Parts: sequence; C-alpha cells; structure tokens
Amino acid sequence: MSREPRRLKDVLDQGQFAVTIEYNPPKGTNIAGILDNAKDLIGLVHGVNVTDNTAAVVRAGSLPVCRLLYELGHDPVMQLTCRDRNRIAMQSDLMGAHMLGIRNVLCLTGDYPTVGDHKEAKPVYDLDSVQVMKLVQGLNEGRDMAGHKLDGPTAFTIAAAATPEADLVGPVLAKFEVKVKAGAQFFQTQAVYQPDIFASFMKAVRPFKVKVLAGILLLRNAKMAEFMNANIPGMSVPQEMIDELRAAGDKSEDAGVEIAVRAIKAVRSHCDGVHIMAIKGIHRLREIITKAELG
Repeated sequence: MSREPRRLKDVLDQGQFAVTIEYNPPKGTNIAGILDNAKDLIGLVHGVNVTDNTAAVVRAGSLPVCRLLYELGHDPVMQLTCRDRNRIAMQSDLMGAHMLGIRNVLCLTGDYPTVGDHKEAKPVYDLDSVQVMKLVQGLNEGRDMAGHKLDGPTAFTIAAAATPEADLVGPVLAKFEVKVKAGAQFFQTQAVYQPDIFASFMKAVRPFKVKVLAGILLLRNAKMAEFMNANIPGMSVPQEMIDELRAAGDKSEDAGVEIAVRAIKAVRSHCDGVHIMAIKGIHRLREIITKAELG
C-alpha cells in the first residue's frame, strides 16, 4: 500500500489556501504523460481532479487514474457524472473508490451524449448531481440509497460545481444553497475571468460554511476563448483578453499563462483556493503555480 497523501480536506479545514489541478484521462491506455506531469507536482498541489468522460467524450475511467495518482502521493478528487450510470452502478463505484483510498468526489450532472463523440449513446440520468450528493452522504453514514445498512461506511468529502459569472445570479445562488444542504463541503467553480463579479459572488455565498475554490482555465489561444464563449454556459471571456491572446500570435499560450496568473492573484483574497484547469496545456501547470506564488 502507498503512503497516504496529505488530504485536501485537512488543508481546507486548517484554512490554508488550497491548490487543485485537473487531468483528463487519455483516450486510450497511455497514461505516461499524466503520471510524469503529476510526479513533477507532488508537494505543490493539494488535490488532483480526474474528469469523468468530460464533454461526453469517451476516455479512460476516472477511478483507475485516481488510484494511480494516489499511489504517487496525490489526494485525488474523483469526478462522477450522472449521465452514464444508474444509482446501483454509482454506489458500487463509490464503495470501490473508498476501498482504493479515494476520499473526495465531485458530483456532476454531465454533458448530454449528443455533444460528445458517441452521439447515439443512451443517457442514464437516473439521478441529478444534488441527488448524488445525498446518496454519498448516505454512504458516509453507512447506508445505501434504499436504506440498507453497509458493512463499512465510506468517508468522502463531497464537492460540487458552481458558475459564479452566470447571468442568472439569483438561480445560481439558489442552486448553491441546495447543494450545500445536500452535503457539499467545498465548491470548485467554472473559470473566473471577471474578478469583480467573482468577488460579488463570494460575498453572497460567504454565509454558507463551505469552502470555495475559484476555477482558473488556461486559455491557449483566441479561438479557444471564442469557442468557450459561444458554447459553454456561464462562460464569459472578456474581449480584451481575446484580443490579448490574438495579438500574441505564436506566443498565445504564453499570454494565456500570464492571464491565468493575473486571475489567481486577483481572486486570491476572496476565496479559499484555486482549481487550475489546463486541459491540453498541463505542461504549463508548474509555471502557473510558481508565477502565481502558490508553491
């Protein structure tokens, strides 16, 4: 068995500014790139999210990658979407994850299959993300969703997502409260590009006794930013940032790193940590963490 890593929950409970990152598993079995990158970040981050077929694109499973990261010395955050599993499969996977040392789970609804690469797949959506949080709470208390007693409970820290820059602020805050009541202990937000709006969001949610990690997304070029504005709900990359990326030309990824660093410094005083998403730019994670003076 591996030496147990320092737990993200302990970092948050102690009031330390938390740093988490995110990996997409490979579309295939070659995990070497992720593991090499993750080795370089041991001691610099407090949690590592592993996505669950994000954007409905088939990839290797979140759970096995979480276990491999755990063996390296990281504290994984297993993402779990409602799209592909019914309540039986989810409970089974969660009990298995606990056995393998996973202690954090981010409950998500999941994108509809028609946006992914297997458009004819049948969606499940037996439960929504809030119901899954309640399900995890039950497993933590030693019972399954049908009320049957477990021979050994789970001990998960429950995470949820939030969209702080969405136009519908009232509904966003209402759903935030619903997720807190369902058991969410910390939130990782969608990408933040407007610190003033994020500060207002944080002021509104501070009465809830939960931790909030601001999402920081590495923009690699102007085309990526424009695509996200057009296709991702709640995403609003300011035009001046898009212009900055376009003006950088072949150095657009460098400009994206600087934008991410500025965002981290701008939100740091308002939140409990940052969640850095680099997608195809994971080789820049250490640089972002270092330049933002997080490590």
